[in-house]
Amino acid sequence: MIDTVFEACVESLDKAREAAACGADRVELCIDLAHDGCTPPRSLVTGCGALGIPVIAMVRPRPGDFTYARAEINAMCDSVRALGACGASGFATGALTDDGGIDRAATSRLVTAAGDRPVTFHRAFDRLGNPDDALDTLIELGVRRVLTSGSATSAANGVATLRRLVSRAAGRIEVIAAGGIRPSNVEHIVTVTNVPAVHARWSAWQTPVADRPGG
Repeated sequence: MIDTVFEACVESLDKAREAAACGADRVELCIDLAHDGCTPPRSLVTGCGALGIPVIAMVRPRPGDFTYARAEINAMCDSVRALGACGASGFATGALTDDGGIDRAATSRLVTAAGDRPVTFHRAFDRLGNPDDALDTLIELGVRRVLTSGSATSAANGVATLRRLVSRAAGRIEVIAAGGIRPSNVEHIVTVTNVPAVHARWSAWQTPVADRPGG
């Protein structure tokens, strides 16, 4: 895949091992993918310690919106520290304000809790009205990666915005294309956008052999 990092999203140790064995560069670990993922238990993060690739732990305390009360932010910061101690290499998280902007104070606290481990602002980013300004804000706050479909229903439909975000990032933050990434479209998306990384649910990435090009 055109010198691009592949991040597999998984919710079990077996799937994490499978993704690593099949060449994933890193995994994002969560539970409850039916509701777009929540914070995994410490035991699951610890169990992935022998994978040999980075493990990114999602930190999202509940399904639903991304506007959190102070107590929830406190708990998220505690989760970041606890999962880091269990071996997480980084974290996928995010918080928005009531009026639909980035919660700068909460994001700053999460970045601080992560220490030297990278923080990925997850797809709450795609709910923001101005992705260009939002990208600048994340860079300012010390967020190292952002997960996005280019504010579209899928990465394939958001290639123009993804390409613009990659250019705007200029290496200051890693733009990770996400949303409907499949073996059948990943090369096109990477070629058109120049994204340095792509993210896909491992269960969706595993298409039957008969459905793959040439097989």
